[in-house]
Amino acid sequence: MPKQPQVIRTPEDMHALSAQLRAEGKSIALVPTMGALHAGHLSLIDYARAQADILVVSIFVNPLQFDRDADLDAYPRTWDADFALCVEHEVDAIYAPTVTAMYPDGFATKVIVSGLGQGLCGAHRPGHFDGVTTVVAKLFGAVMPNIAVFGQKDYQQLKIVQRMGADLDMDIKVVGRPTLREADGLAMSSRNVHLSPEEREQALCLRRALDKAGELAQAGERDVEKIKTAAAQVVEGASLARLEYLEVVDAENLAPLTRLEGPARMALAVWLGTTRLIDNDALNPH
Repeated sequence: MPKQPQVIRTPEDMHALSAQLRAEGKSIALVPTMGALHAGHLSLIDYARAQADILVVSIFVNPLQFDRDADLDAYPRTWDADFALCVEHEVDAIYAPTVTAMYPDGFATKVIVSGLGQGLCGAHRPGHFDGVTTVVAKLFGAVMPNIAVFGQKDYQQLKIVQRMGADLDMDIKVVGRPTLREADGLAMSSRNVHLSPEEREQALCLRRALDKAGELAQAGERDVEKIKTAAAQVVEGASLARLEYLEVVDAENLAPLTRLEGPARMALAVWLGTTRLIDNDALNPH
């Protein structure tokens, strides 16, 4: 019978377990999630499993990073399925704190990373990344991991967390892993379940827009405005899609680019009905 992961509900208990493990010389890997685990999460979990002695998966739907109550309420919560997947993938501990344990009465601290969170999703979701960095700092403090693994689908989040970890001397290796996609190219996301069949089909416009940009870059186009215009036209060709943003940015500092000279990233956010999807990909000149 597979080993059952230990379920921990408070920061104090998580910290005590991690301190004990570290005292024993054990290394710890953390995969932070909000649950509703899918194959993308599992690819991160499987990678993290091989990186340390102990694997911790956190499951916490963080209210601080939602800018709309309706989005928070609608976020899928699938504890039984998530737990079964953690068993199957040999997770040692699940850190699943309650909201009151994470944010008790009187909680008054925010962790803010300046600059990196201003554009892309940050420009359209005020306070979102402050909520992300605050909760991740708390997860890092309780779990005390040696390594933390994030997906590159949330590329801006990855770069912000890496910056936070470096700036605050957290001594945690923050690793980004490639986006896992459905067979037709749609990035895996817990939000995909909200798409109607027609919206699901039209959601492929995100991948196609990225592909169009990549083709132009490969063909030698360096004018970012031309690349963005062509990619945006792909999204606009999907009748149910509403483009929120489409940008080409420096791959490290996320500054908007006008010329494609070095490592870059194209990122976009698209609404299909009431569902907001994001995607990104490398856009490197050759």
